[in-house]
Amino acid sequence: MHFIKTATGCIAATDATPTEITPTWFRDSFWREQQLITGTSKGRYTTWFVRYTQQHWVLRHYWRGGLMEKFSKDAYLFTGFHQTRAVAELVLLEQLYQQGLPVPKPIAANIERFGWWYRADILIERIAGASDLVAILAHTTLTETQWQALGAQIAEFHCRGVYHADLNAKNILLSGDKFYLIDFDRGCFKKVASQWQRANLQRLLRSFNKERGKQPALAFKEQCWQWLLKGYHQINPRT
Repeated sequence: MHFIKTATGCIAATDATPTEITPTWFRDSFWREQQLITGTSKGRYTTWFVRYTQQHWVLRHYWRGGLMEKFSKDAYLFTGFHQTRAVAELVLLEQLYQQGLPVPKPIAANIERFGWWYRADILIERIAGASDLVAILAHTTLTETQWQALGAQIAEFHCRGVYHADLNAKNILLSGDKFYLIDFDRGCFKKVASQWQRANLQRLLRSFNKERGKQPALAFKEQCWQWLLKGYHQINPRT
């Protein structure tokens, strides 16, 4: 990981970062002008899918949530580049990617300072052919084998001490027969312990139940969760 100094801050770069990158690459207008936006994902805010040469990337801005959103939608207190949310996520993703875990390949992060504050963006590789679990379960079912595979994959992250701060059904992608975890904002490595691992699983279960409340036809039921746990406990029996 290295830093490219800019007029207003810096770009955190990985080995996959193009050498010609500039802060304008983190603006959707830059890609729109070149007609290189290939799609969007809309939640509270828009995430952009863009194309660079033969690569497909995801461009995401960091937005505040909760009570702080009322005071500032996207400004964070600056305490150092490595402490910014974008750089921390990029560093974590690079570590996980290098370990062979199923996460998006990190490209770059942009930090723009103004006074005591900063705004941030991140570029990561888009996983080809992937859809999130909510989108998938709205139209089809997963097999028992797939649910167990998902549980085993989550257990592998946990056994390596990887804490995902927002483990939910929309942050799990399926491409072919392979599951991926995305959005590691505020994620970190923790000492392996059953307490936070169980809490992480319960967060995921609440997510599935919340989505089923919105879409009663969602292909998720108690048996699915038991299959997931079976796969999980085969890898991590102590939790």
